[in-house]
Amino acid sequence: MKLVIITHVNHIQNDNQYFGYAPYVREMNIWLKYVDEVIVVGPLLKGNLTAIDISYNHPRINFRKTPNFNLTTFKNSIFSVFKFPIIIWRIFWAMKDADHIHLRCPGNIGLLGCIVQILFPNKIKTAKYAGNWDQKSKQPWTYRLQKWILSNTFLNRNMQVLVYGHWENQSKNIKPFFTATYPESEKEIFKKAGFEETIEFVFVGSLVPGKKPIYAVKLLEQLIKKGHNLVLNLYGEGVERSALEQYIQENQLGKNIILHGNQDIETIKKAYRKSHFVLLPSKSEGWPKAVAEAMFWGCVPVATKVSCVPFMLDNGNRGVLLDMNLDKDVADMEEILTNEAVFFTKSKSAIEWSQKYTTDVFESEIKKLLGK
Repeated sequence: MKLVIITHVNHIQNDNQYFGYAPYVREMNIWLKYVDEVIVVGPLLKGNLTAIDISYNHPRINFRKTPNFNLTTFKNSIFSVFKFPIIIWRIFWAMKDADHIHLRCPGNIGLLGCIVQILFPNKIKTAKYAGNWDQKSKQPWTYRLQKWILSNTFLNRNMQVLVYGHWENQSKNIKPFFTATYPESEKEIFKKAGFEETIEFVFVGSLVPGKKPIYAVKLLEQLIKKGHNLVLNLYGEGVERSALEQYIQENQLGKNIILHGNQDIETIKKAYRKSHFVLLPSKSEGWPKAVAEAMFWGCVPVATKVSCVPFMLDNGNRGVLLDMNLDKDVADMEEILTNEAVFFTKSKSAIEWSQKYTTDVFESEIKKLLGK
């Protein structure tokens, strides 16, 4: 089987291997176990590898580079128009060669892939929509267009669309799905330490406005002022780092709030294991891997009510749902910080839920999608 992947993920070539964002590549490597040849259509950049880049694991990868583009401004949109013919041409010929077409959405390359796949109604296709599928959420017009095409069974034949969460009134090709990081072999009965000493929080994600790391810092700051002995460890990099460093310094939070930068999967796992809570005050999510991963190790999630997060947290029974109102969220956190029994109940529920979603289960579902 020849699998074609249409993706917006940036890649770097090094020693005849292609590297990309680890959570995405780790997932795709499970798909690649069951195919004979792979064509990847996406951006290929020059740069240095980081701790969050890993390589595809397959002996036969044909990479077809696309120019980068975005539609965020009028000027960028004009420049992008001149790149479209090159990208569409490469997507078309890759799809023509494919036995199975796999689209990664939402994204600019995914949008063009959604349009070009209309020309191949008889090809077997899957699309992974890794963002927020909630039709009521406010999103860019390009995201809404992708959702509309993917939901239209006249425009996309023979396609299953994998989305996070269960949503009402969906077309028959929409399939609720999930993602996973840890195998069955890593499941264990795990109980957190109590609150006798330091209470540990962890934030894992890009330090960008959409993830709102500054809100996480301010929430911890207010709880510290109320006398709680807390530490927040932030893992990730991004444009918000300098602003966070300045805020931490100005408010003398250096002993309580620590920036670790990008780290590998083993370092992150150790952080989850020792932490009591995982913080995700994000503006938008699909299936937040940081939340699911941390729950696997007994962290109680503290996250916003976006996408399928209320489902993951059982509407607060196995976590804390943020209102993004600092006074209200501080009060809600104090209820659990002053009651260890509530914390342990939520932690146990988090483990029981998250450990249902292992890579073994994920792989069995991927095999079904590929007809294996």
